Amino acid sequence: MLVVWDVLVTVAYFQRPGWFETANFPFTLFGSAIALFVGFAVNAAYNRWWEARTLWGQVVNSSRSLARQAVVLIDDPVTSTEVVHAQIAYVHALRTSLRGQPLPEEALTRLRPEAVKAVEAATNKPSAVLVAADRAVSRARAGGDVEEISRAQLEESFVALSNAQGGLERIRNTPLPVHYRVLPGLFARVFCVVLPFAVVQDLGWATPIGSGLVGVMFLLAIKVGQDLAEPFRDGVHDIPMTSLCRTIEIDLTQVLGERSPDQLGAVDDVLW
Repeated sequence: MLVVWDVLVTVAYFQRPGWFETANFPFTLFGSAIALFVGFAVNAAYNRWWEARTLWGQVVNSSRSLARQAVVLIDDPVTSTEVVHAQIAYVHALRTSLRGQPLPEEALTRLRPEAVKAVEAATNKPSAVLVAADRAVSRARAGGDVEEISRAQLEESFVALSNAQGGLERIRNTPLPVHYRVLPGLFARVFCVVLPFAVVQDLGWATPIGSGLVGVMFLLAIKVGQDLAEPFRDGVHDIPMTSLCRTIEIDLTQVLGERSPDQLGAVDDVLW
């Protein structure tokens, strides 16, 4: 559509060049203002994406710390295994919760039957999984299998996971303001409409190429911002949460000495 419009403007110019000589638009000033506006929007979207990726990095690190602490600090191997399995279930539940998907099989198979019922009945399923793991630690503490200091260290890992989850949920539940989502695209399209009038006298028949390339740059910048603004959309541009969860699952099963699943690779150059 942009190229067709540029061609029409170019043809009109050569048919009636006098129409354009009287036009006096502040194209340079307008384009600079649009570039700044679009840049702010793209930076805001990227900051959301990068914060989400940073928080998932905290989930990865805290999961490894919790698994190590559970194996070393809990004397009962059954309880330590239950805590580690619950952590594997937690990251998968967090992934699907952020994407608005049902509880995955990877989470259901790692939990005890009574814990599965509690998680399925809960509104916030990842938090319910954390509660199930924390209760297992409490039972071990009551049975004398965990010292009080060790219990406090384990609780710090649970708190770190809750904090990271809260940050991820904040990003999901707080979209970019409508000004960032609507106005940059609107102004960029207006600029693309008036741009050929500014360059046709200099570029002539090359106007569709020059004006089209500049317009595409603006429109692509808008598209990049739209893609990055929703890091949990389950699309090609979102955080690769499935791969991150599989990495955590591999690391934690190896801590227990269990057979690990295969690492996930890219599908058509996209890591999910």
